[in-house]
This record gives sequence, C-alpha cells and structure tokens, in this order.
Amino acid sequence: MNRAIESLQGDFLDPAQVAASHKVMGLDSQLVADGTYFIVEERSRIAGCGGWSFRATLYGGDASIVGREPERLDPARDAAKVRAMYTDPDFVRRGVGRMILRLCEDAAKAAGFVRVELMGTAAGVPLYRAAGYASISAPEQADVDGVKVPLLRMGKALI
Repeated sequence: MNRAIESLQGDFLDPAQVAASHKVMGLDSQLVADGTYFIVEERSRIAGCGGWSFRATLYGGDASIVGREPERLDPARDAAKVRAMYTDPDFVRRGVGRMILRLCEDAAKAAGFVRVELMGTAAGVPLYRAAGYASISAPEQADVDGVKVPLLRMGKALI
C-alpha cells in the first residue's frame, strides 16, 4: 500500500500531497474482519488488493484522519462501498485493478446491492472511469494539516 501511494500518486500529486495521502488512505481492517477484502498474487507476490464494504464508511484506513461509519448498509437503499484499492507499482496496467473491481462488484451484487460507490484518488480515477464508474459529486479535497488531497466520489450500477 505504501509503495502504491508513493509511486503511483506521484504522477498526479505534488510531494506534500503524496505525504498527506498516507493520512487519508490505507487498509481498513474492518474489511478483513468482514471477509470482504481480496488479495491478488502472482508467483507468491502481492500484485494488488482491494475490497468492498456493506458498511457506511466510504474511504480511509485504520490510521486515517477521516471518520469511521461502521453502520451496516441496506442493499435495497444504499450503495456498497469499494474500498482500499491498491496495485503494486510493478503490476500496473496488467489487469490487476480491474480484476479486484470485478471481484468486489460481483460480491456486492451477490449480497443484494445494485449500486457501488467509491472515493477515487487522482491515480485511481482513470481506472475507475475505464471500468464504467462516473462522478456522482463535485471533486472534493481532504485537508491534512493544510495540504489538500483531491478525491472524487464515483459510482456504478451493478445491473
């Protein structure tokens, strides 16, 4: 995760924003506890990881500055959340991100959800757009000690 943030965000953000990103992103261990987190390996190396959630938290990890919302979502009313997506820099542009998105979408659909949402980072937005996600709100910025980290809320129908 740290390698992905440092390497891949650097093409989109300045060094201060990349450093601040660590306080906005990261693994949410609730996804692991809920059994909704996936790891893709190639020859015993982690190529990527990501998950989905039936909880209200949209983004952020265990150590992030954003608020946690552990309430369970209602599939009939709410969108599942795609969360904590990372691709090892050595494996970018090889279908790992799309594979993880597909796993998340299929699992959310099997759980009864008809929509998914995510908070895209600058580096992630091109992948999400290519996978059929569209902006559902104006761009946002997480404020980390005065450093603004751009984020974009995106969504997709699963039907």
